[in-house]
Parts: sequence; C-alpha cells; structure tokens
Amino acid sequence: MTTEPVTVTSAPQAAAEARPKPKLDPRYIAPLFISTVLILAHLTVGILESPWQTATAIVVSLVAEAILGRLVFGKWPHLASAYVSGISVGILVRSPFYWPFAYCALISILSKYVLRVKGRHLWNPSNFGIAMTLIVAHDYMSTLSVQFGNSVGPMLVIWTLAFFIIWRLKRFHISATYAASFVLFAAVRSLITGESFWFEVNPILGPMYQLFTFFMVTDPKTTVHSKKGQMLVAFLVAAVECVLRLMHNIHAPYYALFIVGPIANLIEIWWMERKKVPPPAPAAVSTA
Repeated sequence: MTTEPVTVTSAPQAAAEARPKPKLDPRYIAPLFISTVLILAHLTVGILESPWQTATAIVVSLVAEAILGRLVFGKWPHLASAYVSGISVGILVRSPFYWPFAYCALISILSKYVLRVKGRHLWNPSNFGIAMTLIVAHDYMSTLSVQFGNSVGPMLVIWTLAFFIIWRLKRFHISATYAASFVLFAAVRSLITGESFWFEVNPILGPMYQLFTFFMVTDPKTTVHSKKGQMLVAFLVAAVECVLRLMHNIHAPYYALFIVGPIANLIEIWWMERKKVPPPAPAAVSTA
C-alpha cells in the first residue's frame, strides 16, 4: 500500500496564501497616467516652461483640497483628484507669472465645494479653473496649444496607455465619441473655411487634447450617468467647440465643455428629481 505525501502548511504560510493579492487603487490610475503624459511630453517637446510653476499648481491644489475637505466634510479627503487637477493646471496654463497657476488651481478646487447641486459639483474642476482664469486674467495667461508639436512616438505611447486605462475605467466610449465627433466637425470646418482637412483635424493629436479627451471630458464626477447621455454630451461638446472655432476662439474646447457640461448635469438632476430616481453611487475619483 502506498501513501500520498502530506504537505504541512504552517499557519503563517496559510494566512499569507489566503491573503488577497494587493491591487492598484483605481484612484491612482489617473494620477499615474497624467504624470506619464507630462514626463513624455516634456522630454520630447519641452511642454513645461517651468516645472516650478507646475509644482505650484499641484501644491495649491493639494493644500486647498485637504483644508476644504476637512472643513466641509470633517475628514481628510483622498488627494488623487486634487493632484490630477493641479497637474492639469500646471500643464495647460501658460504664463510667465506664478500667480495664474496658483489662482487657477485654487478656484478649480473651490468649485468642487461651492458650486454644488444635490451633492454634485457641476463643472470639471480644472476646466472650470482654466475657463474662469481665461475670462478674468486673459492678459496674463494663455493655454497650451498645438505649437508644442505632435511627435508621433510619444503620442502613440500616450494613446496606447490612454486606451487601456480609459477602457478599464469603462469610459472609453466618451473619449471615442468626442474624438470621432471632432474629426467629423473638422471635415465640416474644412468645407466652410476652405482650409485642408488635415489642418483642421491636427489639433486633436497634440498633448493638450490628450488631457482634454481622456480626462476632462470623461471626469466621472461631472458627467451624466447614462452611457447614451455621456456619448450625447461628448458629441455636443465637439459641436459647440466647432462653432467656437469658426468664431476664431483659440480656447474653444475649454469653453465648450464649460458651457455644455453643467447644463447637461443640471438637466439630469432635474430629470432624476422629477422621476424620483435614486442617484447612483458616487464615482471613485474626479479625473481632472
């Protein structure tokens, strides 16, 4: 008669095997990706005028989020969202001064706590901050634009990473709808203005649009909740942007989202109240 060998597992070993493997907190995905965008873009096309200006925006965002979260909700908030807002401001704002970066970062975070309806903030934080800073301080700042180049290598890396991350977060349909709509309206503008199609479509390949397409438009806490609604809003943002571009507004995407986003949220809030639909669980993190 043969006997099977018996494997003796110690209690600590059994506990270690039973312990679930650590997983990356979804709230860190956006910060990691946007940091990758920053590093690649700066190394290839020198996207930052001064890393210290970007650092200023990040620090102001983190401090403001920590203080406001503690004062308003009585607890220390998770700072991933604030980091994304700060680094977005640091990348997208262009100014020889430091104060526009601090001002833009501060009002971006303030908007999350002040401009709320039924527990929801209506604007993407960094989009609100950039649009308002452009309105009140347009003589002192501008925004990142296509002049920083569309180098094929880093853009392919960024788009590949973005595809994987946004797909994993189940928000790729928003980015895809916006990108397809931008291409469609680029063709429309080409017919109206007489410019070449490639001239009109070229901006979406630049670093500024990487952030706009994958973070601002898809922000979980400031998009409507239905998939069809999200796709419709993305289309409308591209449509309003097309109109603003035809009016020669060089900051068209920011203003388009600034206009369309909160209107869509207010309509959804009104509709849910009218139908007495319970709101879905809040998203884990605001991506910009």
